[in-house]
Amino acid sequence: MRAARMSEGRSTASAGLKLLARFGLVGIAATILYAGLATVLIKSEWIGVTPVQASLSAYAAAAVFSYLAHKSVTFMSSGSHRSEAARFVLLTATGFAMAYVVPALLTMKLGLSPIIGILVTCLLIPAINLLMLDRWVFAQGRPGRQGDR
Repeated sequence: MRAARMSEGRSTASAGLKLLARFGLVGIAATILYAGLATVLIKSEWIGVTPVQASLSAYAAAAVFSYLAHKSVTFMSSGSHRSEAARFVLLTATGFAMAYVVPALLTMKLGLSPIIGILVTCLLIPAINLLMLDRWVFAQGRPGRQGDR
């Protein structure tokens, strides 16, 4: 009986590590897509966009990629786009707001170095995203998982 529990624990840990690896790979790919697309848009004079417009356009494209990749690769969800995409957009908007609020609070209110604000943001947002994507955005569509309806 104890061996069965240990095996089950290893299986759960292994599944968690695989999920974390897929999450990380999708995040890295989305970041590369964002950086590459923003750079191309900025460098392409014939398109005529400002750096801010290029960044926002690239961010939107990376967000669409991120949603589709997390849905199909990271969480393998068969849930409806209608509910999952709406939740993903809300989570992405929350992350965007946090990317403003966290550094602002840490630098302007607490007087910390801007690099601290950036580092905290870089750690906090992906951690919250992983938790919320797993427990809320894609919870209903995952095999063997029950989400809130």
